[in-house]
Amino acid sequence: MATIPSRSDIEALADDLYKLVDNLESNQHGELIYSALQAITQISQSDAERRDWKILAGSLQDMRQAIAMFYPHRFNRKVSIFGSARTDVNAPEYQQAYEFAEKITKQGFMVITGAGGGIMAAGNEGAGDHSFGLNIDLPFEQSSNGFVSEASRLVKFRYFFTRKLYFVKESDAITLFPGGFGTQDEFFECLTLCQTGRMTPRPIVLIDKRGGDYWNDWDVFVQNNLIARGLISNQDRSLYKITDDIDQACQYIASFYSVYHSTRWVDDLFVIRLHVEITDEHLDRLNNNFGDLLIKGKIERSQALPKEGNEPHIIDLPRLTMHFNQHGFGRLYELIAAINDTCNSENSMICHPEQR
Repeated sequence: MATIPSRSDIEALADDLYKLVDNLESNQHGELIYSALQAITQISQSDAERRDWKILAGSLQDMRQAIAMFYPHRFNRKVSIFGSARTDVNAPEYQQAYEFAEKITKQGFMVITGAGGGIMAAGNEGAGDHSFGLNIDLPFEQSSNGFVSEASRLVKFRYFFTRKLYFVKESDAITLFPGGFGTQDEFFECLTLCQTGRMTPRPIVLIDKRGGDYWNDWDVFVQNNLIARGLISNQDRSLYKITDDIDQACQYIASFYSVYHSTRWVDDLFVIRLHVEITDEHLDRLNNNFGDLLIKGKIERSQALPKEGNEPHIIDLPRLTMHFNQHGFGRLYELIAAINDTCNSENSMICHPEQR
């Protein structure tokens, strides 16, 4: 039976809301808070059913917990690990996931898993104190694996969609080991978000056991049934990398951030932030090879734009700006690889996992 808030609870909430509204103008995110409150008010005046309100309240509670957990670690780069909860502890895939998590954390990254068994347990076990768990209540398979701290590094989500939101929002790389429907669902959603530009560029690595064919067979399906029918472009295969070598997987992720740092839209300009300035020759090569990504103009150097002032921790990083066509996201990944790969050797091995 639902608990009805007491009069004192309602009065305390009203007092908090009055204070919040009074301080909206001085709040850094005042316009967004106002928009959220306005949406809730508008829903309350509609014909929303109890189930609608349960979903809204539950998703906000999920988000509140996730925000509190991740905020202290917002400047640490993180890698999400997906894979089957049914993978046996003695399976080679379990050992691969364990070794990958152990090695990637030694490079300065943190690890995020679903906190369940199988591949998720291997990831949390290998990463140790450098890992997070995004658990979800299911009638089977999904109790916490015990390798992640209940007190500070574990969130129990009510909904899959809020859980997946934070897997994507908080990660700087996605790795997937063999798995079932859940793993494929998570993978295809990440691919869709990358292909449509709804997720900022990040490495996606498909890792198999030594000599395994799980992901290679999947890639054959993609080529024979999606590319051959014109349902996706061949360049979309640049969105992911397949390997059975843990060191190669770690190197691919580290290399992705060797020169490239991050991207952001500022009005109609696509801004690429870099760890180091690139040479004139390097910039000329980028313009010669990737002009097909531009609506107009060229790829140009830039300092931080005024609207990037809300990210002071990276305000001094050099930038490239361009009028991106928002169509060739597979090609955008190739551009990022070119930014990293053609830099001079002394910069090409720089890794900055702590900077977001």
